[in-house]
Amino acid sequence: MSQKTVLYDKHVEYGGKLVDFAGWQMPVNYGSQMDEHHQVRNDAGMFDVSHMTVVDLSGEGVKAFLQYLLANDVDKLKQQGKALYSCMLNHDGGVIDDLIVYYMNDSWYRMVVNAATRDKDLAWIDEQSAGYEVEINERPDLAMIAVQGPHAREKAIEALPVDVVEAASELDRFFGCDCGEWFVGRTGYTGEDGFEIMLPDTEAPAFWDRLAEAGVKPCGLGARDTLRLEAGMNLYGSDMTETTSPLISGLGWTIAWEPAERDFIGRATLQKERDKGVTQKLVGLVLEDKGILRGHQKVVVENSGEGETTSGSFSPTLKQSIAFARVPKQAGDHCQVEIRGKLLNARIVKPVFVRDGKPV
Repeated sequence: MSQKTVLYDKHVEYGGKLVDFAGWQMPVNYGSQMDEHHQVRNDAGMFDVSHMTVVDLSGEGVKAFLQYLLANDVDKLKQQGKALYSCMLNHDGGVIDDLIVYYMNDSWYRMVVNAATRDKDLAWIDEQSAGYEVEINERPDLAMIAVQGPHAREKAIEALPVDVVEAASELDRFFGCDCGEWFVGRTGYTGEDGFEIMLPDTEAPAFWDRLAEAGVKPCGLGARDTLRLEAGMNLYGSDMTETTSPLISGLGWTIAWEPAERDFIGRATLQKERDKGVTQKLVGLVLEDKGILRGHQKVVVENSGEGETTSGSFSPTLKQSIAFARVPKQAGDHCQVEIRGKLLNARIVKPVFVRDGKPV
């Protein structure tokens, strides 16, 4: 049976079309997915992301543990609240999950992992923590609401509790602040500015209403997917999996190779892959002919071989069909995609299509 977030009744009240997502009843839209997409690009929208998993890691050994667990290096985090994006790898260098970790102090880090990978993530973290002095504490008592868009912060601040407003107002990008029972991160998954707000689940429905009163429109998973695709943000399970490494998933920048003496899970395999030379890369595609790009369509690159789309959709901002694709490393600027038995022309571009609401 699908689970429900604490905001389920609000989704019903606000007219959300509910679907099963990773075992949760979640709104795919509240009417027009296209309108919700433009709402976030032009103003402010809110998403229920309470299905995601918040984990607090604490103890004297927590930093050393995270340096071993993650491909990126938490030692980069020197300022309180600073966030880091990283992959968590298996021993073969495949991606178990991608996540954000916040440095709160030397003995406390907060991690947010994906909903669909919760069980395997927690089991993996627990297994790898053996031998480290670290306490792992999942936080199911917290709901999470993402408020995104060029006017998201100013509208969210209207709705936040008075004792949270000052700290939230002063946040730099990719930082979070602990405000007692509330936590505000200036992070997101849309390519727009905004907040991801963690709060006691008992307070979430009333806060959702206050955000709506401040002019923040509810948005569903459909718009969230087209927004993240335009912004060049990977989706776990589509653009990277346990069988693909960060090096062929457009995530090589998240691997901290230095210091050389830091051993992290999957490092040895990744180094061999890097030294041998990767044969594939993740790129962006813009369809030049009429059609819709989706995941798992064959890509043909002349004189280079074949690849496959990993995510695809119509881009409301560009008014064109776009996709991510894993293609041969030597691929140039053009390719063809097989759609319904026909080879259609596409441009190969850097996999970021929209930045700060504007086409790249």
